[in-house]
Amino acid sequence: MLKAEIRKKALKDRLLLTDATYDALNQALLNQFKTLDFGKIKTLHLFLPITEKKEPDTFPMIDWLAKNHPEIKIIVPKADFETALMTHHEYIGSGDLKKNIYHILEPQKGKPYEGEIDLVIVPLLAFDLQGYRAGYGKGFYDRFLQNINAQKIGLSLYPAIEKIDDVNEHDVRLDFCITPTGIIKF
Repeated sequence: MLKAEIRKKALKDRLLLTDATYDALNQALLNQFKTLDFGKIKTLHLFLPITEKKEPDTFPMIDWLAKNHPEIKIIVPKADFETALMTHHEYIGSGDLKKNIYHILEPQKGKPYEGEIDLVIVPLLAFDLQGYRAGYGKGFYDRFLQNINAQKIGLSLYPAIEKIDDVNEHDVRLDFCITPTGIIKF
């Protein structure tokens, strides 16, 4: 299946989720997330969910990390749609976030961060059994992931699809993907 078809189907499937099912899937994702080994993680980058598109909710993960691993620095992105690049900022709390015109929550005062990142929680619409993902098609995360040596973990409400047929040289393969039913290693 091609990424354009995958995007269309994945977005439709997400929007059809009832609130109860969406909440249950997010709780299952959190339970899987808690099983990761955070022993060597000093800095963790994660996306903030677009709730209008029923993206996986990362806020329970942020809350759990703050309580159980306060030593881990949490980094969140801010997108520049003119350059299709992201800047990265220290997460200082939900009060610092504001939605941009695309409904993406972004930090307003969090200090820019340019240091090492140990783990990236990567957004996706779908992923395949080879560890490739389909996002929204702007390439923000592929550009970011090409330039860092961090563990790359996708976060998906759904299981893997068999294969994304139009993977290209710019697509960055995930190391793992967390689903509500388990963690898949590639």
